Amino acid sequence: MQILLVEDDPKLAGFIRKGFLGEQINLEIAYDGLMGKRMCEQRKFDAIILDVNLPGINGFDLCRFIKDNWPQTPVMMLTALGMLQDKVLGFKAGADDYLTKPFEFEELLLRIKALARRGNNFSSTAKVLKVSDLMLDTDSQQVRRGDIAIELTKREYELLEYLMYNKGKIVSRTDILERVWNLHFDTNTNIIDVYINYLRRKIDKNFPEKLLHTIIGRGYTLREP
Repeated sequence: MQILLVEDDPKLAGFIRKGFLGEQINLEIAYDGLMGKRMCEQRKFDAIILDVNLPGINGFDLCRFIKDNWPQTPVMMLTALGMLQDKVLGFKAGADDYLTKPFEFEELLLRIKALARRGNNFSSTAKVLKVSDLMLDTDSQQVRRGDIAIELTKREYELLEYLMYNKGKIVSRTDILERVWNLHFDTNTNIIDVYINYLRRKIDKNFPEKLLHTIIGRGYTLREP
């Protein structure tokens, strides 16, 4: 499980990270809103935890940004602002949950696990994914680019589906290994490069606008031109 915490209190962030590691949950930390925004743009998270009073971009505005771009990503507000009007603002910004400080770690853990499961279930129910003129129907598993039907193998389809769910984001080799091949370690294989090339030949080669890009040293992204 990959969780992002945007929290400007290093002591609290360290406490949460230590607890999550004990539960085999990987926690990335951003110490201000701008850093949190950049990290959201760079990779996919199963859930995001936001403080409200953050330097750079406050938590409410960052939540709106996340929901505008990746509505399937669950967001929890974790803040000392516990008045009803604060909670209303949080939910209006798109938050899926709201937990006030001080909090019990066990409650935070249970809530974030539930949110992550909900986000994964939401993603799996999307019917049609689109990036520019590339369309993937998750019911029929048909793929088209413009008026042209594209035939994919099972693994090519799974890789494309994962990239399209994360359109505009950079997904790392580790992310792909875990989500598409269900491997939780780097085998030093070039299998990902091979399948990325397979996809390129099928969805990009005969089209003027290229959608699938390699970001050297970081991973791959599928984005509109």
